[in-house]
Amino acid sequence: MQMADSVFMFLATMMVWLMTPGIALFYGGMVKSKNVLNTAMHSYMPLAVISILWVLIGYSLSFSPGNTLLGGLDWVGLKDVGFQPGPYSETIPHSLFMLFQMTFAVLTVSIIAGGIAERMKFSAFLIFTILWSLLVYAPVAHWVWGGGWLAQLGTLDFAGGNVVHISSGVAGLVLAIMVGKRKESGDSAPHNLPLTFLGGSLIWFGWYGFNVGSALTINAVAMTVFVNTAVAAAAGIIGWLIVEYMANKKATLLGAVSGAISGLVAITPACGFVTPASSIIIGVVGGAVCFWGVFFLKNKLGYDDALDAFGLHGIGGTWGGIATGLFATTSVNEAGGNGLFYGDFNLLWKQLVAIIATYIFVAVVTYVLAKVINVFVPLRVSDEDESMGLDLTLHGEKAYHESI
Repeated sequence: MQMADSVFMFLATMMVWLMTPGIALFYGGMVKSKNVLNTAMHSYMPLAVISILWVLIGYSLSFSPGNTLLGGLDWVGLKDVGFQPGPYSETIPHSLFMLFQMTFAVLTVSIIAGGIAERMKFSAFLIFTILWSLLVYAPVAHWVWGGGWLAQLGTLDFAGGNVVHISSGVAGLVLAIMVGKRKESGDSAPHNLPLTFLGGSLIWFGWYGFNVGSALTINAVAMTVFVNTAVAAAAGIIGWLIVEYMANKKATLLGAVSGAISGLVAITPACGFVTPASSIIIGVVGGAVCFWGVFFLKNKLGYDDALDAFGLHGIGGTWGGIATGLFATTSVNEAGGNGLFYGDFNLLWKQLVAIIATYIFVAVVTYVLAKVINVFVPLRVSDEDESMGLDLTLHGEKAYHESI
């Protein structure tokens, strides 16, 4: 075990942890003032619920030896998961790796909340959080990172394009369609853009831990990931704002923050396998296609993905997975592969298989879970509660009070 790697991973874990409160602020600033606390709670509560679930059984189902579809029960309750290094790293404590991965499981559910903001019951979302984490997140994580069938196929996902972003984006989209549109969706201007800017900046900061920490050590690949993450986020801003200006003749702060997140999502699966020059291309295209998803695809199809869980994470993650199959090169990471632009088509089709399989599995299981939950607990709040605002009707508090 190496002290430098352990300290590095400790810091990376805390940085990823910070992303969840960051999402709560990012989402909270974009909704109406009467729903900001409810929206933040949807993203914040996975820190409580998923953390406990991960220790009890989630980590074991995701990462312990099992079959090609799901992990086993060897590490239930963190049995045999302690200070000594585990099978995924020889230089850091097994329990530290477990905690790092726990922050990913938490974050994924927090992202989903953006799809159903301002109209889903808090109790229904908590039930969904528990079931989805066990029946969707754990299998997909095992497929990709726990030695499952996608890992055996040879697909590449350095830090969570499939596991985190496509899965959360698709789940958010399915829930948004099933719950239905907001009653006041036509009047959906953000109520507090500085709050969204602060949240987005915390997300960007934490993303360095998210991506670089996925190297699990300080080495040449980790430093390349650091550079790739930084430039892809910057390029995402440029890509988004170019298209936004062409469409609306204005460049907005919300667009800049959204563009940064688009670039970050797009580079996530590829960050440990591509060059910095490729990362710029991936980021620019990521910003552009996510703008298209948020402002054109959503309007064309008519679904109400309130805070663009699918528009940013689903579409950005999809492009990132494809881009990995195009731009990956073993000159960056010998453990990776060569993409189409480096002479090998095989990686691209493997990436497409992984993306399509994730879409189908996540969409089907999310739909079934939502249907079952709705039998016992209605997914949607009443019209009266929605009109009054969910902060007051569901939580009995208000974010802003008039001065006396």
